[in-house]
Amino acid sequence: MPLNSSIIFLTVPEENRVPRHIAIVMDGNGRWAQRQHRPRFWGHKRGVERVRSTVEGCIDLGVEALTLFAFSTENWKRPEEEVSFLMNLFISSLSREVKRLHKNGIRLRIIGETTQFPEKLQQSIVDAERLTENNSRLALNIAANYGGRWDITKATRHLCQQVAEGRLKPEEVTESLLQQQVSLGELPEPDLFIRTGGEQRVSNFLLWQMAYCEFYFTDLYWPEFDRTALEAAVASFGRRQRRFGHTGEQLVES
Repeated sequence: MPLNSSIIFLTVPEENRVPRHIAIVMDGNGRWAQRQHRPRFWGHKRGVERVRSTVEGCIDLGVEALTLFAFSTENWKRPEEEVSFLMNLFISSLSREVKRLHKNGIRLRIIGETTQFPEKLQQSIVDAERLTENNSRLALNIAANYGGRWDITKATRHLCQQVAEGRLKPEEVTESLLQQQVSLGELPEPDLFIRTGGEQRVSNFLLWQMAYCEFYFTDLYWPEFDRTALEAAVASFGRRQRRFGHTGEQLVES
């Protein structure tokens, strides 16, 4: 392939090779700030700015859904001062960004155990979701106080309750029914999982939903993950053969 053709592909991926749903672990805010000799809080603020450019990039590329891991169930173990800062940053970011999201046709949803958040944040979440619920240009999902095991447990508990009440027989419990109960069950499953910050693990993120997801890891810290980096990740996805259990020959034949 000529060199310039490769460059074009990186910049403008073929439409049918763009993932419908991208999931991202936004890792490395604090470490990036420390490398700049700044406090970790500064890195988290810059990370919020990167969310905006990523959302814009996904819209331009034709992505239907973007799910960002903002705060895990394990993040409560961080220093109390940092957790408090993240909660306040979440509140201020929602207040500042929700009108912009709505104006641009973006539907916002927060997935996770939000009842553990401060009441002010819970109300901000309700207001933001209500304002944007009818938008369809991009489904933006923020995973906050979220864990994949929590998600599957919650879905399983709901089905068990239906069985206990006699509304469902045990043999009627299927993957499809469980899929309907986990978070984002009505959206296409993530096609591409991106993790920044140099780590190569899932960290309890969308365990059920990412069964057939393509993984992409980068050493860039989240505040460094710009439009060019996003396009490189999408281009990597476009070059992969997704077999879903079939052989490559079967896919060629079909």
